[in-house]
Amino acid sequence: MIVVGVDGSVPARAAVEWAVNDALRMHEPLRIVHAMDRSPYEIAKFPAAEWPDPLVRGGQKILAEALALARDRQPSVEVTTELIEGSPAAVLCEQGEGATEVVVGSRGHGGFAGALLGSVSDHVAGRAHCPVVVVHGERRPVRGQIVAGVDDEPECEPALAYAFEQAALRGATLRALNAWQLPVHAFAPELAFDLDDIRATQHQVVRRALERFEKEYPQVTVVEDVQTAHPVEALARASAEADLLVVGSHGRGAIGAALLGSVSRGVLHHTHGPVAVVRAG
Repeated sequence: MIVVGVDGSVPARAAVEWAVNDALRMHEPLRIVHAMDRSPYEIAKFPAAEWPDPLVRGGQKILAEALALARDRQPSVEVTTELIEGSPAAVLCEQGEGATEVVVGSRGHGGFAGALLGSVSDHVAGRAHCPVVVVHGERRPVRGQIVAGVDDEPECEPALAYAFEQAALRGATLRALNAWQLPVHAFAPELAFDLDDIRATQHQVVRRALERFEKEYPQVTVVEDVQTAHPVEALARASAEADLLVVGSHGRGAIGAALLGSVSRGVLHHTHGPVAVVRAG
């Protein structure tokens, strides 16, 4: 099952369109959820439960509009809706248990998006156990290319598996991008580097990472791209020509968005197209 969070914003509508199209490709049902968060309105002397509940009516309206949009885009996809009480990030993480993926808009005016991208999207991408796709509001032409960040970390494998599957389902080319920068030694500027040797090593890293998946997905055309650049800058540039950017999460922190690595957090904030963050384990 694919789960998409909605809050009535433009990016949330874009997330519904993305999710229902992916549900069709993956032959999965779609669940549209809206989080009804009462906490900003609760006052100790006047419990929210005693108020007339415009939050319920508003949430039902948002779900009905999202359902109509999904059915209009892909009538053959099985779609259900659910109004859930709780904080948006917690609701999405809970709904992600056992899901194929969670899809969310990048920002909005409440509900799932919050005032800032990091308030919910970072949290969900860093904690959900399934792939999390963050979708911006603007429409983009189909490019026929998936971009995947590649390195020599084990967290790269689940992201590559997801990227190859997406490329196969879409009949798209997969661009495997590895970006690296020379280390700066402030106290030893005389240290020299063999750039050709480093570049050859990085190509080997990409080749090793791709071998297994190329055997599993022989129908996918793969383009290897090794660059000398900051990973976030290189991935953000490449995403301009991609239908989806896929990155693994290397975060090892213990609190909130610290579970997101610096690269995955960076591309979420600097990329305008859809980004899938795939956590290992």
